[in-house]
Amino acid sequence: MWWKKWPTRTQIGILVGCIAFFVLLHESLAVLATFPSSTQQQTALLSKHTEAPNRQLEMRGVWLATVANLDWPSHTGLPAELQRQQFIALLDQVKALHLNTVVVQVRPMADAFYPSTYEPWSQYLTGTQGQNPGYDPLAFMAEQAHKRQLAFHAWFNPFRVSTRKDVQALAANNPARQHPDWLITYGGQLYYNPGLPIVRDFIVNSIVEVVHNYAIDAVHLDDYFYPYPVGQRDFPDQDTYQRYGAHIFASKADWRRDNINQFIHRLAQRIKQIKPNVALGISPFGVWRNHLADATGSFTHASVTDYDSLYADTRTWIKQHWIDYIAPQIYWNIGFAVADYETLVRWWANEVKGSRVQLYIGQAAYRVNPAGTGPWSKPDQLLAQLRTNQRYEQVHGSIFFSLKDILRNPLHIKDQLQQYFAKYAT
Repeated sequence: MWWKKWPTRTQIGILVGCIAFFVLLHESLAVLATFPSSTQQQTALLSKHTEAPNRQLEMRGVWLATVANLDWPSHTGLPAELQRQQFIALLDQVKALHLNTVVVQVRPMADAFYPSTYEPWSQYLTGTQGQNPGYDPLAFMAEQAHKRQLAFHAWFNPFRVSTRKDVQALAANNPARQHPDWLITYGGQLYYNPGLPIVRDFIVNSIVEVVHNYAIDAVHLDDYFYPYPVGQRDFPDQDTYQRYGAHIFASKADWRRDNINQFIHRLAQRIKQIKPNVALGISPFGVWRNHLADATGSFTHASVTDYDSLYADTRTWIKQHWIDYIAPQIYWNIGFAVADYETLVRWWANEVKGSRVQLYIGQAAYRVNPAGTGPWSKPDQLLAQLRTNQRYEQVHGSIFFSLKDILRNPLHIKDQLQQYFAKYAT
């Protein structure tokens, strides 16, 4: 019988060795499965977090906003060929700056910069929502970025629908117009209601469509989950809370955070099921919680926080490893009393310590202003922040908002960044 045939010590040793090998192999594959692989550079950017960052391979990214034509296209209604020429010119500028990643807004407002079964064509292409621009901008942009060895992160704004409250102004084929019961009007704008399971599933599916169909390196979400508070007005979702959350959560705030957690978790699962090498990154507001509200929060006094105002529980996303990177928007200067830059870098560095989640810092290039007063009117503020980042081994790079603000070259920041990054360029 089997219980009479005990293995020898040698056999036990071999068995233990085999088990250890396969456990190590499994862990290695699990880590690698979270990395984008379209370029060697992007794989290196998302290297194991326990290692000190290689400054040549760190994230040097820039946001390209399409909402309101902030970065691209320069205007609505431009011929397709001119749009393409403009984008190529922007990528060439990115390369000249020695950056290595572009984060391009492909779903700015419940619309799409690609042919979609879920969203109408973006109004920022042709001037009319739902009108075909005559080519596939996302396929073109990703191809051109990769030709220049730039990683391409597809940036989605998940819940914002329109800056106007008139549903009839949306394209006839816009799901938001077809399902007005999915919407909430708040502060004169339209939002998808995150409390509705059908809405969360719809948005996950709309993002996964891009993961399926395009050679992107990452899915990138910005800081808009529940909307930023408008005065003292509460987001009007009481009926949804009563229907879906009141019997489970004593607090509407906890229910809202759970809604966003479910959304992030499901999105992460779907991305990895389809393309394990596509990363999920999120760029939240720069303050999780103030220390007066939570002893583990940052020593800040922000009037808005991720956890309490936007219901974005970034700590859970990091601890659960649902995301591959986090890029908090630390848009304040060094020494700012309400939210000091280095205080927040130190806090976020500690927050990701011991996890495999990469930390990049969202940098406020848009705030550099020679006509202003204070720290942002001085030419060394942005470079001082980059030098601060280098003091923390958990910081693996930066993403700048936005490209047009760098290219304007206020206080010669374009020239400074180009020179600063030249020594790290590969």
